[in-house]
Formats: sequence, C-alpha cells, structure tokens
Amino acid sequence: MAKQETIKAEKREATGTTAAKRLRRTGVVPAVVYGGKQREYPIQLDAKSFLDVVRHQSSHNFLVNLEIEGANEKSKLAIVQDIQRNPLNGSLIHVDFRAISEDDTIHAVVPIEFHGEPAGVKAGGLLEQLVHEIEVHCRPADLPERIVNDVDSLGLGEALKVANLNLPKGVSVKLDGEVLVAIVNQTRASISQGAGAA
Repeated sequence: MAKQETIKAEKREATGTTAAKRLRRTGVVPAVVYGGKQREYPIQLDAKSFLDVVRHQSSHNFLVNLEIEGANEKSKLAIVQDIQRNPLNGSLIHVDFRAISEDDTIHAVVPIEFHGEPAGVKAGGLLEQLVHEIEVHCRPADLPERIVNDVDSLGLGEALKVANLNLPKGVSVKLDGEVLVAIVNQTRASISQGAGAA
C-alpha cells in the first residue's frame, strides 16, 4: 500500500492572481483543499518541500496528511488530485488536494510495472508495453504505489490483458478486462529463428 506523506501548510488569507504571483515569488505555492464536508479551502505550502515529496512518488495521485496551521482541523487526510506546473520551467503554479476519509472510495492513477524477462523476449521477441498507468478504485488504506506483474511466462505473440493484472486486495479498475496492457511482438530475428527451427 502507498505510504501517507505529511505536508505542512498554512491557511491562505489572500486569494486572486496578484496574491498568488506574490506567493510564488517567495517560494510558496498556492493550493486548495476541496471535498469532504467543507467548502473549498485555500491553503499555501513551501514549494521546495512539496517538490521533494513529489520526486519520491511513483504517481502524481498520492495520499497526504495535511497539517494546516491556522485551520480548525489541524490534520486532514487528502489525496493530491492535480499539480499544475509552468510548462517552460517546471515550477509549481498550483496544487489541488481532495479531502477524504478512511471509508471513502478514491480514484487514483498508478503506474504499471513489470518484473522478469518474458520467454518470448529470450526467443528474440520484443516486449511492448501499451498501457503504462491505470486508474484504480479503492479505499485509502488499500491504495497501491504501483501495480506489479511478473511477465516471465509471456511467449512470442502472447499478451497481458487488464484482466490478468495482479491487483491487490480491495483494488479494482474500470478499464475493460480485454484491453491489452503489453504484448511480446515477433521481430525479424525471431521469425527467421522460427523458420530455421522448422
């Protein structure tokens, strides 16, 4: 399961474009918390500290404990919903958090990772990954950092489908089970090897 990161934040009093620009110039990124039983709630956090946390995540949707100075609730469980960056320099522009409870069903996009070397690759084929990440549905405590699948048994021309993914207990996906996640394609070398063997 994914670990929860603790992020320190402060209640944000000033809103609007001018105020947001002023904050970003001082290394602070404006953010908002929505969802739960509250109205949209503006906060601010240290941009460098947040980016340090983001760098260690396998997905941009991850769980956090927000410790908000000046708020009625000092600690709030949330999921990072969206991170807006400057397309030119990658600097943070805005972060959206969605407040959740332990009993909520959450939606998050997590990466798909393969372990092992397919039998078809050893025979000269090429493993092509068609789906690199997938949206999962689960409770916060069941959120995986990634979906890991062993692909050792995949032979030439064989495929791994969504239905074959090794989903942890309590985790489901909406994507159709017949969708191809990866396939071991034949290469010219593997075709000529097969012809030679015949």
